[in-house]
Amino acid sequence: MFMLQNLKEFLHSSYTAYHAVENAKALLAKEGFLPLSEGEDWELEEGGKYYVERGGCALIAFCIGNLDQFFFKVAAAHVDSPALKIKENPVMKAESCEKLNAETYGGGLWYSFLDRPLKIAGRIITEENDTLVCETVVSPYQVSIPSVAIHQNRSANDGLSLNPQVDLLPLLGLGGTGENWLSAITDKKVLSHDLFLVNADTPYSFGVSDEFIASPRIDDLACVYAILEGLLSHAENSGGICIGAFFDNEEIGSHTAQGASGDFLENTLRRITYALKLDETELYKALSSSVLISADNAHASHPNHPEKADPTNRVQLGGGVVIKHHAGKAYTTDALSSAIFKKICARAGVKTQTFFNRSDVRSGSTLGVLAQTRMNMLAVDIGLPQLAMHSANECFAAADYEELQTALTAFFSSNITICGNEIKTN
Repeated sequence: MFMLQNLKEFLHSSYTAYHAVENAKALLAKEGFLPLSEGEDWELEEGGKYYVERGGCALIAFCIGNLDQFFFKVAAAHVDSPALKIKENPVMKAESCEKLNAETYGGGLWYSFLDRPLKIAGRIITEENDTLVCETVVSPYQVSIPSVAIHQNRSANDGLSLNPQVDLLPLLGLGGTGENWLSAITDKKVLSHDLFLVNADTPYSFGVSDEFIASPRIDDLACVYAILEGLLSHAENSGGICIGAFFDNEEIGSHTAQGASGDFLENTLRRITYALKLDETELYKALSSSVLISADNAHASHPNHPEKADPTNRVQLGGGVVIKHHAGKAYTTDALSSAIFKKICARAGVKTQTFFNRSDVRSGSTLGVLAQTRMNMLAVDIGLPQLAMHSANECFAAADYEELQTALTAFFSSNITICGNEIKTN
């Protein structure tokens, strides 16, 4: 239960990718991980623990294990979630009120953001002594987006269609705020900002035995936290380099410098190789012997809509870690990578289950596919089974999170030997 309470605190306080990275850095620093900079030389040693960030919203942490075996064990997840992003010059007057002009970020279930407490969170850019300073902030106050009453929208329960420019603008106040709308967040002059409207609800347990957890940002911060716990709990004498990679912008396609399509992971693996006095050939050999886990959540079979699930691959809450497959390679999993992960889980006593989309439903995709196009690594897509994905408030079974954390710890603790199509794990 202590582990789950820590998870809830991480989910609640990681309002944006910037906050998630700050929280991850604090956890890593507490456990002795040393910060590195992309703009400086790296000096690494066997047994060392390090992390490097990019843009304040992406982070890669790694542990250098026994170098008699040089390969990478990578688990990757994303730190962003659907939200509403505040535009520049956002204050709009309407009737006796002021509201904020915002646009959608990602593919959210936008009706779920109505009538909820929302915080303003993200980063601001200020100036101190002719120097630009980035600062992570969260508003002390809350705003909200009120629904149109059923009396004025009689067809609302027959199907609600929302216009983002009209229906997703939160009330800020009763007027007089104008250009000073940020004054309650900071007393500094803000030159620019990346600020979002995010759900401020507190995570909670529910069910007759508290079997379930509901929270904002479960997709994909639950996987982020499980990777962090796995990295901190793994056997330190395991071979290879253990890596937790946390990317931003997955919800909008990952095609940014801090996203999985960027060169952040590739460059980090190269710099680790060179800092350990190894060359390009050793890097390519290591990649051919490496494994990437793309950890992003999966749709559980919905109790009210079981028809939405595949007929023979039905993901159950409480059924364990999900391995995701797709013939069109929306997910990276193949028979070999699935077998490796199943073997690691079986040895650790972790339950697994399989996800396929219905054949008549378009699949989503994950960051693993994008990362794999840049580096030759065997890869598998896994996730935590959940409901209400991309809602302002999502949910999952507590037992499944414990299975996921155990599986990732076992992955980082495993010695994996890949020689062509022959694989050994111990």
